[in-house]
Amino acid sequence: MLKGISPLISPELLEVLSRMGHGDEIILADAHFPGESFNDRVLRADGLRIPDLLEAILPLYELDSYVPAPLTMMAAVEGDQLDPTVEEAYLEAIHKSNPNVAPIERIGRFDFYDKARRAFAVVMTGETAKYGNILLKKGVTPSI
Repeated sequence: MLKGISPLISPELLEVLSRMGHGDEIILADAHFPGESFNDRVLRADGLRIPDLLEAILPLYELDSYVPAPLTMMAAVEGDQLDPTVEEAYLEAIHKSNPNVAPIERIGRFDFYDKARRAFAVVMTGETAKYGNILLKKGVTPSI
């Protein structure tokens, strides 16, 4: 255990977060997401919900302030509907450490899959919310 770092962050996740550079992206994927099909660097966070991981990660991780949307989620496919409480729960967790972050961008399913292929890593969670995947784009960590 380390002081100031949530026990929800595994040693592997902490390593990945520290290896990422400015502009790199990580996906916190719901339990339905085919992470292994899109990316060779897949970490497991089974049983953990994405809002809890967002609260654990974002105090350690600077979001990219040089892009209009450092947060991206998958849009609903035609005929489906989004559950607005999913995004609300994510934003509540995000705003605890990033109160002025830009709104979450929504992109199509296949565009999201393309981003997953290029992402630095995919974290498979226990999140069961439909369309619960979220991409975080890393920014520049401020000097101390």
